[in-house]
Amino acid sequence: MAGDDDSYVYDEATGEWLPPGQASAAAAPGPAEVRDSAGNVLADGDSVTLIKDLKVKGANQTLKQGTVIRSIRLTDDPEEIDCRHDTIKGLVLRTEFVRKR
Repeated sequence: MAGDDDSYVYDEATGEWLPPGQASAAAAPGPAEVRDSAGNVLADGDSVTLIKDLKVKGANQTLKQGTVIRSIRLTDDPEEIDCRHDTIKGLVLRTEFVRKR
């Protein structure tokens, strides 16, 4: 019965024992969709608009509502995007504060 131990794999996401073929498919669901505050799907290179004034830590600057941020990049975290602004480099914004243009 030692061979039976290898025939099923425990899937932590569903809490079930699955055959090896199904476990590998469930383990790689693909990249998570990144959505803005209105529920629109964001992609690399999109432009977004800020929906509220944001104080930028370490820059002593406030980005005003309506500011357009161009050429965003998605990160590993679906709730954050990497952006560039004229005066701030290395800016990371939460998706809950932006809306796709």
